[in-house]
Amino acid sequence: MPEPADAGTETDTGAAVPLTAPREGTPAPVATPAELDEVVARFAAGTGPVALDAERASGYRYSQRAYLVQLRREGAGTALVDPLPLPDLSALDAAIAEAEWVLHAASQDLACLAEVGLRPRRLFDTELAARLAGFERVGLAALTEQLLGFSLEKHHSAADWSSRPLPESWLTYAALDVELLVDLRDALDAELDRQGKSGWAAEEFAALVRGGARPARVRAEPWRRTSGIHRVRGARAQARVRSLWYARDQIAARRDAAPGRVLPDSAIVAAAELDPKDEKTLLTLPGFGGRSVRRLARTWLAALDDARQLPDDALPVSPAVEGPPPPHRWAERDPVAAGRLARCREVVVGTASAHRLPAENLVAPDSIRRLAWQPPEEITDATVAETLRTFGAREWQLGLLLPALTEALRVPSS
Repeated sequence: MPEPADAGTETDTGAAVPLTAPREGTPAPVATPAELDEVVARFAAGTGPVALDAERASGYRYSQRAYLVQLRREGAGTALVDPLPLPDLSALDAAIAEAEWVLHAASQDLACLAEVGLRPRRLFDTELAARLAGFERVGLAALTEQLLGFSLEKHHSAADWSSRPLPESWLTYAALDVELLVDLRDALDAELDRQGKSGWAAEEFAALVRGGARPARVRAEPWRRTSGIHRVRGARAQARVRSLWYARDQIAARRDAAPGRVLPDSAIVAAAELDPKDEKTLLTLPGFGGRSVRRLARTWLAALDDARQLPDDALPVSPAVEGPPPPHRWAERDPVAAGRLARCREVVVGTASAHRLPAENLVAPDSIRRLAWQPPEEITDATVAETLRTFGAREWQLGLLLPALTEALRVPSS
C-alpha cells in the first residue's frame, strides 16, 4: 500500500502562509428571518460541496447545543448563522439537501446540527479521511498547513460561544474554519484515491450519516464517572458522591451551566471522603471556597445528609458488567479467551500497520474484545463476519481482517 504523499512531511510550498481573514471578509452573524431567507437563497444557488462547522460551549454550558453554525459554498460565500434567535434551520437544510456536506470531525457536530434541523444525506469527514489515509496529525490546522500550505490560528477553540455579542476576532476564527474545508476535502479525496481507500472512506461516511446525529447514549449511573471516584472507599461514601453529583446536576441543568463550574469533581470527592456535617467544616474543603459554591452550602449539606439517612439496602452496589471483563483479568478468568484476544489483537495491529491506518479505525477495540471473549459456536469466516456486523463493522473492515481473524479465534493445535 503506497504511503501518503505528504504524511509526516512539510508542505512543498515552504513556510506556511498565515490565514488571518476570509477572502470576502468576516460576515456578520445572521440573526433574523429575513437574513436567513437571503442565506437560504444564496446557498441554494451555490454549487458543489458545502463546508459546515458548529461552535458549542462545552466547558461553559450544560447543553451541547450549537451556538454558531458556519457554512461556505462555491457561489454562495461564507455565512455565520446564530441559532439562538434562529433555532429552526430546516429551510437551509432543504436548500443544501442534495449537496455533499464537508465537516471536520463530524461526529462532534452532527448531533447539535440535527437539533437545529441540519442533517446531511451525504458527507465527507476530513478528519476521518486523514486517519484512513495514514496522516499522523489529523487536526484541522495541521492538515491545512500540511496539505494546503496555510496556517490557522486555533486560539478561540475553547471560547464561550454562548456569550453575546461575539467578538469580531471570534467570528473571523469561525469563518476561517470553513474557508478552506472544501479545498482540504479535495486534497484528501485525491490521496484516498491514490491509496485505493476511497471505498473505505465512502462506507465510513455513510455510517456517520446513518448514526452520527444520534444523541450520546445516557449512562445508567453517570455519577460513577466522577473524576477521582476511585479514591472513595465504601458504599456509604459512594452514596455521598452519588447524592452530591445529582444535586449538582439539577442545578447545572437549571442554570444551563457546565457541571464542573457549579461544583468541581474534586470537591465532590473531598466531601464524600470527609462527610462534613456543618457549613464551617464543608467550606474548609478544597473546591468549596468560591462565592457561588458557598451560597449553595445548604444544598450540599442536604445532599450529604440524604446519603447519611439511606438504609443499607439503598446504597450503591457494584454495577453488573456488560460484556467482557477488563482485559487484564482475562488470564485468570479464562486463559483460553486471553489467548484468543492476544492473537486477534496481533492480527488487527499487523493489518492496520500494513495499510497505514490507526488500529481503532480498522475495527473498534470493543468489538474485538467481545468477539474474543465469546466467539461464535462455529468459527468460520461467515459467522465471524456476521458477529462483527452486529457490532457495527463495515464491509471494507471485514475484507481486510478475514480470514486471519477467523484463524486467530481457533485454539491452536498442540
